[in-house]
This record gives sequence, C-alpha cells and structure tokens, in this order.
Amino acid sequence: MKQILNQLFNHQSLTREEAAEVMTNIAAGKYNDAQIAAFISVYLMRSIELDEVIGFRNALLELAIPMDLSEFDALDIVGTGGDGKNTFNISTCSCFAVAGAGYKVAKHGNYGATSVSGSSNVLEYYGAKFTTDIDVIKRSLDESGFAYLHAPFCNPAMKNVAPVRKGLGVRTFFNVLGPLISPVKPQYQCLGVYNLKMMRLYNYIYQNLGCQYSIVHSLDGYDEISLTDTCKVVNNNGEFIYTPEQLGFKKIKQEELWGGNTVDEAAQIFMNVLDNKSTEAQRNAVIINSAFAIQTRSSYKPLEQCKAEAAEALESGSAKRVFEKFVEIYK
Repeated sequence: MKQILNQLFNHQSLTREEAAEVMTNIAAGKYNDAQIAAFISVYLMRSIELDEVIGFRNALLELAIPMDLSEFDALDIVGTGGDGKNTFNISTCSCFAVAGAGYKVAKHGNYGATSVSGSSNVLEYYGAKFTTDIDVIKRSLDESGFAYLHAPFCNPAMKNVAPVRKGLGVRTFFNVLGPLISPVKPQYQCLGVYNLKMMRLYNYIYQNLGCQYSIVHSLDGYDEISLTDTCKVVNNNGEFIYTPEQLGFKKIKQEELWGGNTVDEAAQIFMNVLDNKSTEAQRNAVIINSAFAIQTRSSYKPLEQCKAEAAEALESGSAKRVFEKFVEIYK
C-alpha cells in the first residue's frame, strides 16, 4: 500500500490490474483503517479514472457471493448517493411502486454513508433481516416481486471499508462503485448520479456492459429526478433534457424532499408514501422516478403510461402489499 499511495500522491493513476489488486487486498484485510482512509482520500481530491473503476468493479464482482437470478429478469433501481441533499428514500420507495406495478425488482443497497437513512436503514427499521440465502431471495422475488441485496453481506470488501466510510462521512468512490457491483449483474438498471461527469462515466460503462439502462440526474445536484430543477436522462436511445413541467409536474422546493434528521423520521416519510399519506411533492418524486424505471424495463412504453402504472401501484395499495410481503419473507 505504501508504494501505491506514493504513486497516487505523485498524480499517477492505477492500471486496471493494479486497481483490482488493491481492492482484493482490501477485501482480504491486508490494510489498516489509516491506509484505507488515505487511499480513499486520494479520490476525494481527483476524479476516478475509467480503468480504476473497471479494475475495482472486476475485483469486487470476483469476490462477491454469486447469485443467479436471471430467471426473473429483475430490474435494479439505485442511486450513487453522495449528493449531500439528505432526501427521503426516493429510490427505495420507487422500488416498491415498480414491483407493485408488476415488475421484478432486485435492489442492491447499503446503509446511508452521507445521508441519515440509506435503503438498508429504512428496510431494517421495519424488521427486514438481510440475507444472502438464495432460496429466500428467490422466494421474495417470486411471491412479492421485490428482493433486497445488502451490499456488505454480498461483498466482503464493502464490509471492510464500512467503518472508514462512515468515519469520513463524505462521498467516496465507493458511491461510484455501488451500482456496478450487484452480484446479480442485472440486465436492467435505473441509476441516479450526482453530477454530469459521473453520468458520462456510467454511460460509457453501461454501453460496454451491454445492458438496458437509464441514468438520471437533476441539474441542481440530485442523484435522482427531484422535480426541483431541469433533469437529464441518458439511456440506450440517447440523451434527453426535461423540465418538471415537461414531465407533467409542477416544480417543487428542495426542502419538500428533506429526509429528516433521524432514521425514525426517514422511515415515517417512507411509510407515508406507501400509505398514500405523503405530501404531493414526495408522491410526485416517487412517481416520476418509478416511471423512468418502468420505462427502463419496458422501453416500448410511453412515459405517460409508465407514470400511470406507478401512480396506480401506490393508490391501489399494491406497492404497500409488496413491502409487507417482502418484510414477512425477510424476517
């Protein structure tokens, strides 16, 4: 690690092979927390390179617990996190709306590193016990339409760096890697990113992976479609810009998406959405993100139809029923 750090401090980047080796060693516990923190800090001061991302990803997938869910053709809905906005759990709510609309969703997620509540925080709050038991995961997908893959359980390297990430409390390159290292290797993925540079990076990676994808970003810095500003969407068909009004919604204020100061508060907002007791702004944010996820899975469907399906899943209670069945299976 000393040699690697000196190389990085001298403004050199890692080759794909070097990046893979470092990540493999992190997983093996060969470095102490101070070394890992120093390594992570390099990428707080400069952007991560494509070869470094691919090298890290290759190592993490090699080390991940293998999970073949190809029979379900499941979709992953995920954000990089790290946008510093502390929104409520929009992508997690969207997962249940999409599953409630009849699509299989296998979400790969984690505890919040830079926000109060990540997807793992809110699901655990309501009693879900995370697992890598493939039979439980398949049963949940089959019976509820939704399954959850807790990143530290799926990958030992993520578990080893969790205390350092939490201690730093800032966005790290693991926010970049998270969406790329689901052991399921989903063929459909709807991803939110926190800036345009990340959007370009993921677009290149997804093109090379050959999957069906949508990457979304709100230009005021959200890693989802926030409806607080114009957003950009990149998918297999090209690049698109939308104002909230063009998407059929009125513009909302940033504070209307606030996720609270505690996990309790975030969990209550999450449940309000599923119970149809949320604010209009919270509901609309979930509907539009769910709609683009549905369109990622069924690209032939017009966005208006996808919005209608998402809204119906919430209003009919099917999204809530998916959640209740999922928790029952994961207990």
